[in-house]
Amino acid sequence: MGKTFEKIKMDDFIPPIRERETEELLEILAFENDWDPKAVLLAKNELSNRKIDSKEIQNAKKFAKEFEQNLKSEKAEEGFTLADFIFDFGHTLFIILFSWELKKDGFPRKAKQQKYFRIGILIILFIIFIYSIFK
Repeated sequence: MGKTFEKIKMDDFIPPIRERETEELLEILAFENDWDPKAVLLAKNELSNRKIDSKEIQNAKKFAKEFEQNLKSEKAEEGFTLADFIFDFGHTLFIILFSWELKKDGFPRKAKQQKYFRIGILIILFIIFIYSIFK
């Protein structure tokens, strides 16, 4: 296998790797970056013990890649809506004011909207400040 770990046991994970359904094991291999390397190795070994065809593993990895691409494109199109301001105003305002990595996190539309909302908020605060001075 190439990778070896000291004293890897099937029971190190809950539920134990050997007790998991084949679909769960395929999911572990498909999304292996999200899993502990020990779990990935154990899942590979267990699938080998169950004589699961390598084509099935490749199909699971292909599905995972397509899923991640779809998720990425959905995130790219996601933006702030009027409902966000009506039903979740505090959280939305917090994100607009204090989140600095929307674009880096895969939300370019939200990042662009955030820039305009911040400018609008600054203009409103400036108007309130000027009004309070000349009142």
